[in-house]
Amino acid sequence: MRHHGPGSARAVRAALEAARPRIVLIEGPPEADALIPLAADEAMRPPVALLAHAVDEPGRSAFWPLAEFSPEWVAMHWALEHQIPARFIDLPATHTLAWGKQDEATSGAGPGERDEPEAGAQPGGGGAPEGGPADTGGTGGPVPAPGAADDGTPDERGPSADVRLDPLAVLAETAGYDDPERWWEDVVEHRGSGDGDVFAPFAGLEEAMGALRETYGSGGHERDLVREAYMRLQLRSAQREFGDEVAVVCGAWHVPALRRKSTVAADKALLKGLPKVKADMTWVPWTYRRLARASGYGAGIDSPGWYGHLFGAPDRPVERWMTKVAGLLREEDRIVSSAHVIEAVRLAETLAAMRGRPLAGLSETTDAVRAVMCEGSDVPLALVRDRLVVGDVLGEVPRAAPAVPLQRDLDRLQRRLRLKPEALERELELDLRKENDAGRSRLLHRLRLLGVAWGEAVESRGSTGTFRETWRLRWEPELSVRVAEAGVWGTTVPAAATAKAEADAVAAQGLADVTALAERCLLAELPDALPVVMRILADRAALDTDVGRLAQALPALVRSLRYGDVRGTDTGALAEVAAGLAERVFVGLPPACAALDAEAAQEMRRHVDAVQGAVALLDDGAEPVTPGGPGHPPAPGHGGLRSRWHGVLRVLSARESVPGAIRGRAVRLLLDDGELAQEEAARLMGLALSPGTPPTDAAVWIEGFVGGGSGGGMLLVHDERLLGLVDAWLTGVPGEAFTDVLPLLRRTFSAYEPGVRRTLGELVRRGPGQRGSTGAGGSGIPGFGAELDAERADAVVPVVRLLLGLDQMEAEAAEDVEGGLGDNDPVGVTG
Repeated sequence: MRHHGPGSARAVRAALEAARPRIVLIEGPPEADALIPLAADEAMRPPVALLAHAVDEPGRSAFWPLAEFSPEWVAMHWALEHQIPARFIDLPATHTLAWGKQDEATSGAGPGERDEPEAGAQPGGGGAPEGGPADTGGTGGPVPAPGAADDGTPDERGPSADVRLDPLAVLAETAGYDDPERWWEDVVEHRGSGDGDVFAPFAGLEEAMGALRETYGSGGHERDLVREAYMRLQLRSAQREFGDEVAVVCGAWHVPALRRKSTVAADKALLKGLPKVKADMTWVPWTYRRLARASGYGAGIDSPGWYGHLFGAPDRPVERWMTKVAGLLREEDRIVSSAHVIEAVRLAETLAAMRGRPLAGLSETTDAVRAVMCEGSDVPLALVRDRLVVGDVLGEVPRAAPAVPLQRDLDRLQRRLRLKPEALERELELDLRKENDAGRSRLLHRLRLLGVAWGEAVESRGSTGTFRETWRLRWEPELSVRVAEAGVWGTTVPAAATAKAEADAVAAQGLADVTALAERCLLAELPDALPVVMRILADRAALDTDVGRLAQALPALVRSLRYGDVRGTDTGALAEVAAGLAERVFVGLPPACAALDAEAAQEMRRHVDAVQGAVALLDDGAEPVTPGGPGHPPAPGHGGLRSRWHGVLRVLSARESVPGAIRGRAVRLLLDDGELAQEEAARLMGLALSPGTPPTDAAVWIEGFVGGGSGGGMLLVHDERLLGLVDAWLTGVPGEAFTDVLPLLRRTFSAYEPGVRRTLGELVRRGPGQRGSTGAGGSGIPGFGAELDAERADAVVPVVRLLLGLDQMEAEAAEDVEGGLGDNDPVGVTG
């Protein structure tokens, strides 16, 4: 049989009903025998997978996926329904996982360095126990966990990989088909339950595979010989116990090997000396998307959603499929009527008849949907393929399934917080003022600390307040492996996250890594881990003399203060470290900016921008606090910091040894903060652009002043003097120097919005005296009046407020004040 297919599954059930064996043997790891009874649990809903992982290395793992239309799943259920023993007979996972470890030692690659199996490369799965070169000869697994050991044999990665046999392709070509999938569907998957002898398809496949094995041997997969030797030993053992009334459900590629006469001694010789690791097994949820071949699963299929529909539809599968498609397109506000459905069914059946197919398959239904419901467009068709043909079904496993303690605690938290794992990606908006949403935020942040990336924090829409978070959630099957890996840190999510954070702090390489970790600890609300992280942070900050690293670390530290405020966390120690770090940056920055090359100057300019933003958050305008009374300095972090930072910027703007990019940026930041008059800024720009300054240095100064996407374009639009200085300087650049200046100018001005560039061009084209708005006597712009029409301008204010979301922001600010959070939101809506 084939490992995933509705026709294969139905044929297996029919054959078992006819044969009535005393035992059913299934291709799969024998360590999972004890897990078979769980398949009958009402809470078990496929797709699911058997997960094997090395006890000492949880990241070394493999999956054996099963869907409701997988023959192995059907065979297990049939055996449980009839109270007949069922056993797995493939090579034990203890050897499978050890093979991957052995391959890594040979290749020198680590568990995270091996490639995932490529789509279609090994339809039996990504790991070593895959059977034959095609799905008909593969196994139900295993699939290595992404980033974990790929148990593939050396020849799967070596030069011989391009000559491996694909039995389906050979048989399809022999039958006159150019598409192996279409041939398999016509021969097996579209067979009805009453189409003749129930054993006929198996006998025909066995004969075909026998001929291929005689011609091609193992098909380039030498480890299949070891697996098949183990299967023969298990088959002999079952025959001794139950006689000849034994049914074996396996990939068709293995059948000739199981029929072959071989001595017990010869089979045992093949198994002698196999490597071993201690392995555990359990059931985990799987998804249709991970069953798809495009995910890299070797035994994957192109259309798991379509196969699930064929297996579950009691009758008229094409009509029911078209109804599903119509429902999906209607949900997306496309006009699809009953007439569309009827016409699409007729067209699909007509195409099947023209192509000589027994039943309309996926290609016919897809062509019909494109022509009738999508009006020839592939855009809505892509949605149909993603949501229905592949699908986002996520399986479920019962609580009785074995699991590490950390997984059980995670399940408990998910139920308590009503945060159900789903395969379909979705966005989750959280209001941290609500207890349940705050708990969800803590859980997601703690899981990220543990390396379980269930959710990704994204920018919130419509709110800049710190009491809101937006997460993009999607549960992937391999996250079960990550939970098992994280189990070494603790038995509960908080305990494991705390231990992992402390270990990460000790192992952190740079100061910025520790400050980022402190931020994550605050977000995850790990009060027990924070003292350890803060102690290491203080030690690293005291010893680190690199101003660049100190400046890089400061923003994350200041953000931590902001997040701590909204979560009600005591951040006093953090504020002291942040203020001390800022003071050290202030002292060390001017000498660190001297004599830098162009690349280092650009990097330092980014650090200056980062410190500017951090100081704005750290010193939020509060009055200086003088604990000891008059004459004592302000407490760190309150009052004074911004004025001292402005003093640093003044030093940078005037020091000739500082690169032009940093001097220009310092002038711009002082101007933006209102610490520099426009006349003074124009004077400094005039000095920087004077004829005695080399053109390249002048261009770099301009880039620092108006570049970096910081609103410099609008500054030139609204300040005629600054634009005139740039214009006069640029027109005076000698021709031989212009080619050196041009790349810098292109980099600066290309960052502006198209509308800004267009306006600047118009202003330059009109020339001095006609540019604008600074002088009296008219706007200088054709079609515009000399004075502002206040009444007409007021008429658009409500629309502008709606577009900018000002009403909503003011409402949120009021909520902040009512909730006691308004004073703790330094860059929130209240500002």
